[in-house]
Amino acid sequence: MDALLLRLRALYPLSDACLRAITEQMRREELPARRALLAPGQVAGRIYFVERGLARGYYLHEGREANTWFMREGDFIISIVSFLTRTASQEFIELLEASVLYSISYEQLQQLYRDFPEFNYVGRVLTEHYYVLSEQRTQQLRLLRAEQRYAQLVQSFPEVLQRVPLKHLASYLGVTPETISRIRAQGAGRERN
Repeated sequence: MDALLLRLRALYPLSDACLRAITEQMRREELPARRALLAPGQVAGRIYFVERGLARGYYLHEGREANTWFMREGDFIISIVSFLTRTASQEFIELLEASVLYSISYEQLQQLYRDFPEFNYVGRVLTEHYYVLSEQRTQQLRLLRAEQRYAQLVQSFPEVLQRVPLKHLASYLGVTPETISRIRAQGAGRERN
């Protein structure tokens, strides 16, 4: 819980009463790898904070998985469209590693917003942050070559190569596993020269 409270405090100096209310509302869960947090047809009822572990979001398209994001320690996990519109999700959310998560329900979050106007600021800043990440991801997929997308991912998430299976990395980057192997081989060749 300390990591979550530190993250929130870094965004805005929340009152002790607000922090107490957040602490009281949060549910701590220790979950195994491969646990599904959400599947298509379900309405996303909770937002999660990752204290320890790794998760991915993905869609099934024509029988193939399309990975859209990875969230790790210090990140929030949410199927934003389903959560905010209270409609059935099209997205899967799955844990890639055994994880420790803190979560709060949609209703509890709305109550915090009503009871503590200062918490609305935190919600806005987090929404802006994840919107920017989403927009950057869209630009990367549209404008960058596979090698550039790979390099940016490794730069922003260095341990990704050890923590995420190759097939998920390839799907996230919009390439085949063989393309990633080729990119790695070319990079290793350049490093030796």
